[in-house]
Amino acid sequence: MNGLFSGAAARAALRSATACLAELTSSVGVTGLEAAARTPGLLAAVDQHVAAIRDSLSTEVRPLTPVILAAYAEGVRDAAFKHGWRAPDGPIDWSANDWVLNRLLAVCSLAHTMPQSR
Repeated sequence: MNGLFSGAAARAALRSATACLAELTSSVGVTGLEAAARTPGLLAAVDQHVAAIRDSLSTEVRPLTPVILAAYAEGVRDAAFKHGWRAPDGPIDWSANDWVLNRLLAVCSLAHTMPQSR
């Protein structure tokens, strides 16, 4: 084994993270990024969340990766659920200014800009 993960474990972690981010993009990112493109206030909020996520997760030593980003998104969802937040049933009302949804949308925005690993 080389380092913390073997090559197979690292590839499995990347596949899992990629699937997690794809699911998040499907459920939140597609409609959210379209709404942000039409709504300057939402776009500004998402940009602020993107900056905050980048600041908290990436360093010169450890760049932002899909695995780190997916784990972060799962942590946001888990913490939100523990505090009583529930995902909306049906279409998302992007004008509601929901902090959790805006944060998850920022994750989608970051994931969209990451180079795709094969």
